Amino acid sequence: MNKSNRTWLVSLIWSAMLLTGGCSPAAPGIKPTLTGESAPLATATQPGDEKNITLASLQKVSDFPLYTMHYVGDYGFGEYLRELKSKLSSVESRRSPVYDANPVRLPGFACTTFAAGTPQGERLLGRNFDWYHHPALLLFTDPPDGYASVSMVDISYLGFSEEVKPDDKAALAELLKAPYLPFDGMNARGLAVGMMAVDHSEGGNDPRKATLDDLEAIRLVLDYAANVEQAIDLLGQYNIDWGNGPAIHYLLADAAGNSAVVEFINGERRVFRSPESWQISTNFLFAEVPLARAGEECWRYKTAETALTRSKGVLSSQEAMGLLQNVSQEGTTATIWSVVYNLSSGQVQVAMGRDYGKVYSFELKR
Repeated sequence: MNKSNRTWLVSLIWSAMLLTGGCSPAAPGIKPTLTGESAPLATATQPGDEKNITLASLQKVSDFPLYTMHYVGDYGFGEYLRELKSKLSSVESRRSPVYDANPVRLPGFACTTFAAGTPQGERLLGRNFDWYHHPALLLFTDPPDGYASVSMVDISYLGFSEEVKPDDKAALAELLKAPYLPFDGMNARGLAVGMMAVDHSEGGNDPRKATLDDLEAIRLVLDYAANVEQAIDLLGQYNIDWGNGPAIHYLLADAAGNSAVVEFINGERRVFRSPESWQISTNFLFAEVPLARAGEECWRYKTAETALTRSKGVLSSQEAMGLLQNVSQEGTTATIWSVVYNLSSGQVQVAMGRDYGKVYSFELKR
């Protein structure tokens, strides 16, 4: 199924859910804690209407801007997966390998992700997302058939910008598609994932497998993987389509201290683990660069490697945010957000636009 058809399928399922009202209106298992004031930007007009309750939870946290939203009920991802698999025998499900052979290369697209431990024995995933200055959403979800999670979403891909803001009622409903666009995140089982752009990656064209977009693959592991091994297994069950964006690879980490980088080379899933208690990934392929030379490929990798070697892979949450500051970037494609996920406690810390004097704290119930 090509990208436009998959987008149509998401919209169809989402529209059907709008009409049916989704599942029961139980409150999500989430507890945000803001280090600052915020106010709802929408109002629930029909008690019990999950979509209106979801939109009514939208809050502006910072002027970057950063928003938060609690998605109540089912966003149809499980149904979406079933629909994709049901179409495997159809011609439209067979994607041309042109996507794999000619990935889009976007200069300046760069991110940094690392897994580490804390002095208390907890586990962290630190993550910088470096791109254009776009509005961001911290999204809490709790689907009835999956794990609760928290994820960061670049909502420019839903049509928002400096001119079009989420408090624009005409555009507000687009936020209901946000669960399909996580750029990184953590679930209630302590599994976290971040993605980084690479020069090339071949996500596969196996007609026996359904095909997911790169961000839908993140939603897959957040909803259904309790640990790194389960996430690796799930990613191996699908082709991955990079669509109109750059090729990427993923860093996975869990609360038990496991981590792995997952790449797709010539349509095959490749898994790379660290011999240390910590792991780093930036924007080169471990399939092409030996671990011993990784620091030569990227100054951000080298900076993180030096810090984690010195600390023996142990950082407080504040030190983890400090390391993200040290590898942050300025310019046209600067660091949009820096986030530290505590995979053991569920704490989330976010800094926007390299403003490390303002760190916002949230909590996902484990």
